[in-house]
Amino acid sequence: MNFISPTKGKMDFDQVFDDILEYVNDDVKSNYKLIVGTDSQLREEVCYVTAIIILREGKGGRFYYYKERERTKLSLRQRIFYETAKSLNVAAKLAEKLSDEGQPEINIEIHLDVGEQGKTKDIIREVVGMVNGSGFGARIKPDSYGASKVADKYTK
Repeated sequence: MNFISPTKGKMDFDQVFDDILEYVNDDVKSNYKLIVGTDSQLREEVCYVTAIIILREGKGGRFYYYKERERTKLSLRQRIFYETAKSLNVAAKLAEKLSDEGQPEINIEIHLDVGEQGKTKDIIREVVGMVNGSGFGARIKPDSYGASKVADKYTK
């Protein structure tokens, strides 16, 4: 999995994690939010982008994204579940590494590209339940900027 940092370029998952830890350790008194969100765009193929965002609350943040393309065309419902699964996979890896590094207090939020308006409103309960059942907090539109703004920007 090769991520891209807008400031540091290509990074593998371990480098992203190390960069996040370095960022947190630079200001240990601040509060942090670790966010994972995935969005997709359907064209001739489907472009999926998963973003990891580390926010130093009230003081900015950093983000990294991973892009992949797949030829398999899924229905909107299937794509939303697949996006959620991709975010959960990355979040689980982050949670495991945070625990190994003695940093379990950094909570991870999953930002879902679903909302009360539009075609995805019928599956909100299911995907939020999927995320909460996996031990993570879930955010939906308009509060799910990790998926609907950051990841979405790089699916274009």
